[in-house]
Amino acid sequence: MSTSTVSATNAAPKEGGGRRKLTLPWILLIIAAGLVLISLVRTISGASDLTSVGQISGALELAVPIGLAGLGGLWAERAGVVNIGLEGMMVLGTWFGAWAGFQWGPWTGVAFGIIGGALGGLLHAIVTVTFGVNHIVSGVAINILAIGVTRYLSNFTFAEAEGGSSKQSPRIDSITEITVPGLADWLADLQAKHWFLVSDIAGVLGGLVTGLSLLTVVALLLVPGTWWVLWRTAFGLRLRSCGENPVAAESLGVNVYKYKYIAVVVSGGLAGLAGAFLAIVATGIYQEGQTGGRGYIGLAAMIFGNWMPGGMALGAGLFGFTDSLKLRGGAENVHAMLLLIAILLTLAVIWQLYKKKYVSAVVSAVVAGGLYAWYALTDQVPSQFVDAAPYVTTLLVLALSAQRLRMPKADGMPYRKGQGK
Repeated sequence: MSTSTVSATNAAPKEGGGRRKLTLPWILLIIAAGLVLISLVRTISGASDLTSVGQISGALELAVPIGLAGLGGLWAERAGVVNIGLEGMMVLGTWFGAWAGFQWGPWTGVAFGIIGGALGGLLHAIVTVTFGVNHIVSGVAINILAIGVTRYLSNFTFAEAEGGSSKQSPRIDSITEITVPGLADWLADLQAKHWFLVSDIAGVLGGLVTGLSLLTVVALLLVPGTWWVLWRTAFGLRLRSCGENPVAAESLGVNVYKYKYIAVVVSGGLAGLAGAFLAIVATGIYQEGQTGGRGYIGLAAMIFGNWMPGGMALGAGLFGFTDSLKLRGGAENVHAMLLLIAILLTLAVIWQLYKKKYVSAVVSAVVAGGLYAWYALTDQVPSQFVDAAPYVTTLLVLALSAQRLRMPKADGMPYRKGQGK
């Protein structure tokens, strides 16, 4: 490894400001604890669909576009560029993916979706990196521009195609799905027995081996792939140094502009892939407005994960699970989640008392008591709350995780070559 790479490594401080890193063992421990709690809630509430094969499959399908958008945000922000434009890049991905997909097949649509999002990323890089425009302003402008561009293009592409309209594309052929024969049926039978924890584990594993799209497999592999590239290669070290201290990185011979451009274009490509996934795998058609704010939720998942791929994947999984609850079983499943949140808050009270944070403990105890009462006195929650559940989850998770976050030091800060001289 070269001297400049070693120095760039030193320029990028350790994650979390000295706090414990969210390593793979910790992620597995969190998942295991979550399964135990969900199994307990399922047993008490009788909401047997909480960990069914269909629920997990649905949650995974809903989590993938959020996770891909979150990965896109992670690439950009690790290089010091805030990418609020993820939503617009997803919109471009849905349109380009559907436009190419219904004509030349789904995999061509995936490629064009990535290209469409990457074009949005390139525009964001030109505006922010080269011209120094405020990152938030640029991102919001791209979100607005993407909606207008795709609406205009739809008028003389989809509207003139058979089965399409100005707001919807013709149907796209589906991508091959994988089901492991024998194992999938055995896990489904085991899940149907509703045994404590055992059936829940079977439901989770069954959801991962039943009707799994090949594009979902690709998306899942991108999470460890991103970790390896950014944390285990010289390229990744230089890129992250641009987000921590670009002046120091420049003094060590790193071309900061180049790395910022690469990161933001890759960010847009990942967001475009998320949009293509929505159009090709999730629905099979392009529909105006189908991203539904998932780009923003992906950004929230990235923040929840403390700008790390593993934590971001956990956040995306949480939001996908909550969204799937809304679609499967609706009010009954979300009602059961009230009990889960109340139990989590009770554990938080115990931890806060141990840390002698008495004010926070009292507030958490009051909220937990209210949720216990709400759960005990009702059989289901209002439909409006069911629809809002994924967004409420987003706000709660960000509020509870805010104290442990540490963004890259130069994230969103303007940079000009030679400014440190």
